Amino acid sequence: MSEGQTLRRGWTTGTCAAGAAKAAFIGAVTGTCPDTVEVALPNGSRPLFAIACSERLPDGTQAGIVKDAGDDPDVTHGALVLVTIRPAAAGSGVSFRAGRGIGTVTRPGLPLAPGEPAINPVPRQMIRAAIAEAARDLGAAEDVIVEISIPSGEELAKRTLNGRLGIVGGLSILGTTGIVVPYSCAAWIDTIHRGIDVARAMGLDHVAGATGATSEAAVTRLHGLPEPALIDMGDFVGGMLKYLRSHPVKRVTVAGGFAKMTKLGQGLLDVHSKRGAVEFPWLAEQVALLTDDPALVQRVRDANTASEVIDLARSAGLDLGAAVAEAAWNTAARPLAGSGIALDVAVFDRQGQFVAVTPTREVH
Repeated sequence: MSEGQTLRRGWTTGTCAAGAAKAAFIGAVTGTCPDTVEVALPNGSRPLFAIACSERLPDGTQAGIVKDAGDDPDVTHGALVLVTIRPAAAGSGVSFRAGRGIGTVTRPGLPLAPGEPAINPVPRQMIRAAIAEAARDLGAAEDVIVEISIPSGEELAKRTLNGRLGIVGGLSILGTTGIVVPYSCAAWIDTIHRGIDVARAMGLDHVAGATGATSEAAVTRLHGLPEPALIDMGDFVGGMLKYLRSHPVKRVTVAGGFAKMTKLGQGLLDVHSKRGAVEFPWLAEQVALLTDDPALVQRVRDANTASEVIDLARSAGLDLGAAVAEAAWNTAARPLAGSGIALDVAVFDRQGQFVAVTPTREVH
């Protein structure tokens, strides 16, 4: 994107499902689905959506909306969100089913009980409100079964963390505001929170947040943790730890590569490259505490990469990894202050080989 260019916002799968449900409901009552529908968002706005397809089925009416995620790299951008409306018993209200490509919850700890279709609470509220609005306008009853499908959902779900959360068979219908904000951290951090919720609900007392797949595999080998205990925190170390303070477990491990843990040691709780870089003068200061070799300290100061630094330290027989891990522990302990949670920090190299791990100790 060029500097200063405004990124276009998009719509959540929940908003698309609400619009498709409203169109299908109107079609079920009147015999004809509209070409467009308005959907009320939680903030009171009412965007207009084009209906991509509609069909009368032997047992119901179906309508679909193509999801537009704006300029966000959302895996569901361009996916067809289909809703089928079927009649239900009088007085039963609106109920939900998972159609093709929509997952089912299998683990406790999520906002939905195991066995429920993965249609989150806010999208359910939006769908009920959309159907209620149409029912009032048409003088019809709201007793219907809402089945949501995303034909490509099962394949798309492989690119999400649904499997880690115990959502099997497809995607989740998501959204809290109805709007997709481009490159927002909110969705990832929400997934971190849900992962912690699942681990707690399963009675796990030790979770590990990893910055990536390599460090996750490495910390699994180090501590022998089961999959539900593994939190894909990415760069959001602070986002994970702040949630753990108010939703505690007995022990947490922060795991990452040497470069990411160096940035954590420097004091950054968000270790994305946009938030800050590895500071080689800082690493040189750590090395200076371990050696009287000024030439080595200068080589570290002049290094190009964190990998180069760890190689230099290894060649000199210096345990720089332990120093970085300890500094990272001190930063990670800040958002856990007063929690009593036991914390350790594990550092690995780019190949996933062990570099260092701090002692596990409670944060007071």
